[in-house]
Amino acid sequence: MHFSSFTYLVRQGLHSLRANKMMTFASMGVLTVCMVLIGVAFLLGVNIDAMVAYMGEQNETVVYLASDLSEEQIAAADAAIRAMPEVVSVTYVSPAEVLQFYSDKLVDSVNLMKAFENDNPFEANYRVVLRDVSQMAAVSEKLRQVEGVTKVLAPLELSNTFVSIQRVVNIACYGLVAVLAIVSMVVVSNTIRITVFARRKEIGIMKLVGATNGFIRFPFFVEGVTSGLIAAAVASGAVCGGYYLVTLWYTENPTTISRLFGGSLVPLQSVWYYVVLGFVALGFVLCGIGTATSIRKHLDV
Repeated sequence: MHFSSFTYLVRQGLHSLRANKMMTFASMGVLTVCMVLIGVAFLLGVNIDAMVAYMGEQNETVVYLASDLSEEQIAAADAAIRAMPEVVSVTYVSPAEVLQFYSDKLVDSVNLMKAFENDNPFEANYRVVLRDVSQMAAVSEKLRQVEGVTKVLAPLELSNTFVSIQRVVNIACYGLVAVLAIVSMVVVSNTIRITVFARRKEIGIMKLVGATNGFIRFPFFVEGVTSGLIAAAVASGAVCGGYYLVTLWYTENPTTISRLFGGSLVPLQSVWYYVVLGFVALGFVLCGIGTATSIRKHLDV
């Protein structure tokens, strides 16, 4: 295609946008609303994932070692635990540190340091944090197989609750994203279909004088994609701006519940490019598909 033909077809597509202002405005409005809802669902899913991951990190698996282990055996158990790929961090707590911890907790009622001065009943243990809380049951079983380990205490019920919540929210959020994407495509397709129907005689004449399908289709493609990209720009500004204000308010107004989930939302700088690029891709791909499906039957003359 020559450059002059390309610019002509682009101008025709943009002219069609201006000539069908109401339909264009309506389709862009619906598309923008759909994109905003998609963005909200995506950000909700991202934050739920982050909150569940944070709460999972706070639930440590406690691994107890036998009290009669030698230094070499303790070192071997330490190496075996740290070598597990599912483990994020490992903290060794000696019997003396356990005694000190409980002594500080009960300082107002009993002097544990004096009571157990010569015979510390507590066992050394490791506080293990996992990379994925859903693997807690499997990792707990692996930890029990380590030589020198006598007991493993893991909050399995709590971890299962976290995983269930995460799964339900992800299915709901990303299911909503899929549904809204389909709705967006249908809206664009119907808008282009109305425009094509209004110009069906013109298309027929162009076909009879030898215009190729690509030559006829391109202005409609420009019209649809331009609408999609404008909607993407508006939706990106609305979602990113709104999310910034929400994160600011959430940080400046801490509550007991917000502290429980980490005290802050996923920062905007970590997700804005996903939102913008996702909207641009949606605007381009969905509008392109909508254009192609709308004009196909009118090209058969």
